[in-house]
Amino acid sequence: MVTNDKIVEYLIQTEMPFEQVQEGMWLVHDEGDLIDNIVLIHTPPVITFRVKLMEVSSISDETRLSLYSHLLSLNSSEMVAGAYGLEGESVVIIDSLQSENLDFNEFQGSLDSIAMAIREHYSEIRALVPRAVLEEDGAEEAPVA
Repeated sequence: MVTNDKIVEYLIQTEMPFEQVQEGMWLVHDEGDLIDNIVLIHTPPVITFRVKLMEVSSISDETRLSLYSHLLSLNSSEMVAGAYGLEGESVVIIDSLQSENLDFNEFQGSLDSIAMAIREHYSEIRALVPRAVLEEDGAEEAPVA
């Protein structure tokens, strides 16, 4: 079983800045991709990677339907690992791995997959939501959890 100490070793290996928020929870900052606050939560036997992209509470039902349809399409056709999802009124990217036999390559792959999805999809996702809504949420430029 991969321990929290091993996850810290993996985080150090990534050379990305990170901070431990509490036992089993870290925030990773991928400054190279302008992605802030990738949340990692280790609840054995699962480690979850999560990034909040934007709030959707103030968009119209029609826009919401278009956005959700687009996210589902991306999930089925372009996501390497993980998926877009909803968490309350927020759009998130989430990936989960079994931590029992987790190795560094799998760990790095999840981080890379999330970063790649944001790099490749965020501008088209953002284009579906009225600019005023994004500015209200502070999500105009880069996703921040």
